[in-house]
Amino acid sequence: MADIKSDSEMLAEIYRNTHYALQSISDVLPETEDEKMQELLKKMHDEYELISGKAALLAKEKDLELKEPNPLKKAMMWSSIKMSTFKDNSRGHIAEMMTQGTVMGTTALLRSLNDSKDNLSDEVRSLCKELLHMEESYEEQFKKYL
Repeated sequence: MADIKSDSEMLAEIYRNTHYALQSISDVLPETEDEKMQELLKKMHDEYELISGKAALLAKEKDLELKEPNPLKKAMMWSSIKMSTFKDNSRGHIAEMMTQGTVMGTTALLRSLNDSKDNLSDEVRSLCKELLHMEESYEEQFKKYL
């Protein structure tokens, strides 16, 4: 049986999720030639930044420290994205990469949300649901390009 997630664990997960997403978008954006895809990625980046900021603010209010995501993992993501887009930087391929990323993020968040039972504060649960809703929305938008 999984451990019940606390506010601090869920905020750390939201923060980590948003930072990996921001990193991925920043890595893929320069490789994206399609203007509509660029606009979608920039809008998505802004929304991830907003949620990341909310998580940081909530953590500060609760006197929690959020760690920056693993730099090695970020470097591995960068090289993976660069290699993948070097081979194929089509709109469909970028949409596929971004869809895979959002599916991984929503899966991890949903698992954690379900593991939290009723242990989360309303603010943290609400922020988690806001991030889930946003990721699911972008997943649907990217699917249109596949």
